[in-house]
Amino acid sequence: MAVDILIGLQWGDEGKGKIVDVLAPTYDIVARFQGGPNAGHTLEFEGTKHVLHQIPSGIFHPEIKNIIGNGVVLDPIVFRTEMQKLQDRGVDAAQNLFVSKKASLILPSHKVLDRVSEEALGSGKIGSTLKGIGPTYQDKIGRVGLRVGDILADDFQERYDKLVERHRKTVEFYGQELELGEQEQNFFEAVAYLRTLKLVDSEYMINEALQSGKRILAEGAQGALLDVDFGTYPFVTSSSTIVAGACTGLGVAPKHIGEVYGIFKAYCTRVGSGPFPTELLDAVGEEIRQAGREFGSTTGRPRRCGWVDLPSLKYSIMLNGVTQLNMMKADVLTEFDTIQVCTHYKLPSGEITDKVPHSMEVGELEPMYESLPGWKVDLNKIESVDKLPEAFNNYLAFLEKHLQVPITIVSVGPDRKSTLKRETVIA
Repeated sequence: MAVDILIGLQWGDEGKGKIVDVLAPTYDIVARFQGGPNAGHTLEFEGTKHVLHQIPSGIFHPEIKNIIGNGVVLDPIVFRTEMQKLQDRGVDAAQNLFVSKKASLILPSHKVLDRVSEEALGSGKIGSTLKGIGPTYQDKIGRVGLRVGDILADDFQERYDKLVERHRKTVEFYGQELELGEQEQNFFEAVAYLRTLKLVDSEYMINEALQSGKRILAEGAQGALLDVDFGTYPFVTSSSTIVAGACTGLGVAPKHIGEVYGIFKAYCTRVGSGPFPTELLDAVGEEIRQAGREFGSTTGRPRRCGWVDLPSLKYSIMLNGVTQLNMMKADVLTEFDTIQVCTHYKLPSGEITDKVPHSMEVGELEPMYESLPGWKVDLNKIESVDKLPEAFNNYLAFLEKHLQVPITIVSVGPDRKSTLKRETVIA
């Protein structure tokens, strides 16, 4: 069997959690392969909204095993809170959740480092969620970090103290003091809880499952345009958010990759700083924000909104080898008479291109749009694809023609049931 992979194709917040929840019943295992509590995967069903930050989105299906892979950075405090919230809602997540011993640990001092380093950037700040993600990945690459498996060692306290002292010196370099307060006590209480769970060598678990014919879905966080190598650097996250990250973040060989689901919104959003060619800084952008409830699941920050950007989507599709596209939040554009689609960029030289340039800074490219008629029909009330309005089907066909990948799922509302599956042939 193969590992199918679900990837966000924009700047994150595309709705990956919902699609994982919809697809999960056809899989035996759902595994997160990168990111940490900077992710906010929102699932809505039976009138209740659930937000997951570190736990895979297959957790609401008790028959499915869920794995937090080695590529994830895990905050034990946030993790324990997540687990308790699930327990309060009647979900015994501990029964079908497995945590890689090789996943990196986020310490309270990592969050302090995140804050002081972001403050030092001043007006050039990255837009960090301040969850300690970047500093934890820095320690991982610097070969000084702590991993989940270390909490089982007799000298864990000594290892912890050594790393915190290292962080203290860095914070002092910024002219501040490392003050952890009750966070340190909360951390060790959360670590004690983490020790009671199923800590595993997840790379063996996953590969043995493949050999026995099990179906696996790998769940990414953030989006392809935030990839540390191929995103809008330096305004990116600290991990590999593309398909290649699933190989390193789970210990899966490339030959095992099967379907690649690419998730994107019918429009586009971004949280934090960095280039955003189609951003709308007007009433239209605000209308999209309000209609789409575009406020961060993790931070609550208002998301920047704009029209869909085909050059960047084609770029993400190329990098990830996407085989199926899933469009999210199509219902948000219901009220617009005209829908704009960015098909090309105009560079300062006057060149027109559909490729993503090295720099996408404001003033260095101009989005070129084509206008399509809006559908003016409440898609949220539609329960089958044959009831979709003609103008909306024309919008889908236009995107498929440019992207050359079929749109097999269309989400027309936040609830689990508001998900329409399509059979399509690219013209």
